[in-house]
Amino acid sequence: MPMIADEAEAVDLGLDWTAGFSTLGPAFFTELRPTPLPEPYWVGRSLALAREIGLEEACLESDDGLAAFTGNVPVAGTRPLASVYSGHQFGVWAGQLGDGRAILLGQTASGWELQLKGSGRTPYSRMGDGRAVLRSSIREFLCSEAMQALGIPTTRALCVTGSDAQVVREEIETAAVVTRAAPSFIRFGHFEHFAAANRLDELRALADFVIDRFYPACRDSERFGGNAYAAFLEAVSERTAALLAQWQAVGFCHGVMNTDNMSILGLTIDYGPFQFLDGFDPRHICNHSDTGGRYAYNQQPNVAYWNLFCLAQALLPLIGDQEIAVAALQSYKTVFPEAYEARMRAKLGLPGAAPDDRALIEGVLKLLAQEKVDYTIFWRRLADRQAGGDPAAVRDLFLDRAGIDAWLQSFAQRHEQVPAAQAAQSMRGANPKFVLRNHLGQQAIESAQKKDFSGVATLLALLKTPFEDHAGHEAYAGFPPDWASTIEISCSS
Repeated sequence: MPMIADEAEAVDLGLDWTAGFSTLGPAFFTELRPTPLPEPYWVGRSLALAREIGLEEACLESDDGLAAFTGNVPVAGTRPLASVYSGHQFGVWAGQLGDGRAILLGQTASGWELQLKGSGRTPYSRMGDGRAVLRSSIREFLCSEAMQALGIPTTRALCVTGSDAQVVREEIETAAVVTRAAPSFIRFGHFEHFAAANRLDELRALADFVIDRFYPACRDSERFGGNAYAAFLEAVSERTAALLAQWQAVGFCHGVMNTDNMSILGLTIDYGPFQFLDGFDPRHICNHSDTGGRYAYNQQPNVAYWNLFCLAQALLPLIGDQEIAVAALQSYKTVFPEAYEARMRAKLGLPGAAPDDRALIEGVLKLLAQEKVDYTIFWRRLADRQAGGDPAAVRDLFLDRAGIDAWLQSFAQRHEQVPAAQAAQSMRGANPKFVLRNHLGQQAIESAQKKDFSGVATLLALLKTPFEDHAGHEAYAGFPPDWASTIEISCSS
């Protein structure tokens, strides 16, 4: 078990820690301790995740827990580190990157890595201050737990702590630390780093580590003549394809899909300038820094494939054959459309596939795009309509009444063989009432900046069960105010 050197001053969180990423050796990371923040305070806590990790809930109420998750005191049983990786950013090779403001505490015996994001400079900060601001930390905390509740693979967030310490971005803000959790934070960029430097021993060690821990079936696969590294690439491609299908179906825009922001486990990772769509615009760009629209909503599936191609290039020395590497990527092109159509059929309450389903899906998306109809509200109203709600509520979203009427007729014909109660239940379980819209997050942030954290707690409670009605909280599921469209979310956090 890894142990810190100065155990006498450490806080015991009651967790058992085990060697994980640190077993790869010093070529993969730098050991260092977080940099303390003055006078920290609690901002938000996920008790549900605490229970999953095996952490006593009382720890998220205690002074020791506050100090530990801010990085102000060492945690017994851990050896903190920052990992090195590289990557392509906005399609351009950026060279060495790494955990510039995140420090991995370690891995619990239950399999969770815990990481402090915003905990100070590391050797990979590249002129940065190593800090995260309260604004972006609240957004990541809420969205991580919201995505989990939506059933979308994601890194998690245990808590956020704040401090009045000043951080300079476009303006002066205050600092925060978000404690993130995941089985692993390894990214495509970790593999690119060692491949680019032709450090093949480290590349192989990294691939073997990930395969043995997370993709053991690749060792016994007969795919590609028993080539475990090709089977691994194929498995990552399929997980990524399934993830992108879920993003697109729920209307989620990541905003900065660099290869260093792509999880090797197919998790949503690094919540920066993300957004859930308001009005449906396939070309929507949520990242104010993305002036070229590389990461627009409708580009995300293609960008994911491009990133996988970069991963394939990095793994090529291990796979040994370019044709095999290319073949290992091909399942993405099959898995993504199949998974996406399955998600959209679920939103439509259709239990099985039919020949005209694609036309039905494309038809309604075209109608939504023509008038930029609110994406989440449309799907929830359609689900409510199927459950016996007001049939006019869907029509009222459209100026093109003839167009939506024709589509609703096709929709009704497709449902003739589907029991109404079954369809309604399916649709209400596939179309959330609550998502983390930008304006809701902004309101919670503005309150938190005044030390009122009730908005964070309320949003967390709603987003934990996003498919329920939550009577009395209809305003959180309503149309965004006009000022919501003026919110600019950039890479600055």
